[in-house]
This record gives sequence, structure tokens and C-alpha cells, in this order.
Amino acid sequence: MKAKHIGLTGSIGAGKSTAAAHFKQLGVPVYHADEAAKRLMVENVDLMAAIESTFGPGVYVDGQLQKAALAEKAFVDKASVEKINALVHPIVHDDFVAWHASQDHPYILREAAILFESGSYKACDAIVLVEAPRSLRTQRVMQRSSLTEMQVEQRMSRQWSDAKKRSMLTANDLIIDNSGDEKTLVHMVTMANDYLLRL
Repeated sequence: MKAKHIGLTGSIGAGKSTAAAHFKQLGVPVYHADEAAKRLMVENVDLMAAIESTFGPGVYVDGQLQKAALAEKAFVDKASVEKINALVHPIVHDDFVAWHASQDHPYILREAAILFESGSYKACDAIVLVEAPRSLRTQRVMQRSSLTEMQVEQRMSRQWSDAKKRSMLTANDLIIDNSGDEKTLVHMVTMANDYLLRL
């Protein structure tokens, strides 16, 4: 039987990757969509060619992705972001479908920052939304990166608000409140896993 497809998402700094790591410790296969996108952008020759033809020379040099050059062209405004997403998402989707077919656990998690924004949530059997207050999320991102508060705010503004994401949830879906400590998060993940195994 095909493993149930569960989406795991949350705004930047909410702790979805930490939650994913705890699910993994419980034996749940996790597909990291953002990591897959980065990998495919340097492995998939068709995607590489499409990115270069869309964003111009200098994005790849001798087959190596120039992240800063791409960021300057692909993440400057909404239209550019939509262009890069339109190229990358279908390739990531195909990669995910092949990976999903090879799993034999009762369910798998697809961890994706923009699960709702990209429309990927529509293919999920259920969704786990990880939340935390905006101020705490900002603090976490600044602690783990070299970004300024303004840069973090800019990134947050590109994602849907928690309230908007919450409004998209259905009866099968779960919310994990990650405003506490890691012990509390582990407990919530364990409870979520029990629920998802019965789904």
C-alpha cells in the first residue's frame, strides 16, 4: 500500500526542520523539498539549462551554480520568484513522486517551506503546520544565520502568514505549537506520529 503523503510546513524560524528531525528519529521517512531543490539545481541538466536561459549568463560558471548571482536575479521581486518557482517546482515534484513510490512506511513527510504558497498542499493526505510567535521566529533565524532583523522580515514577508495557513487546514490536519522548549516539541511530535499512524 502506498505510504500516506503528509505535508510538514511552517514559516521561517518556526522549527519545521527540527520537528522533521524528531519525526525521522521515530522512523518516519522525510523528503526535504528545499534541499531537493538545491540538489536538483546542480544535478538536473534540463533544469540548469532552463534557469540559465531565463536568468541569463553568470548564473552557472563551468557547471557550478553561482548562488549570489542567482539570488540577485531570481529573488528580487515577486515576478522573478514566480519564474524560478515555475522552473524548479515541477522537477522537485517529479523527484518527490519517485521517492514516495519507493517508501514502505505507513506515511511519509514532505517538508516544504512554501507548501501552501506553491499549491503542493493539495496533494497531501494531511498537513502538519509548525507555528511559533513571529518575534521568537525572528530571534531564532538571527541566532542561526548572519541575517539582520530587516532581512529576516523581508523573507517572512514573502511567505503566507500563520493565520492564512491555518485558514487552509482541514479536519485531518495538525498544528504543532513550537513556542516552548525542545522537550515539549518532542512530546508533540510523538503525539502527532501516533495520530498519523492511525490516519
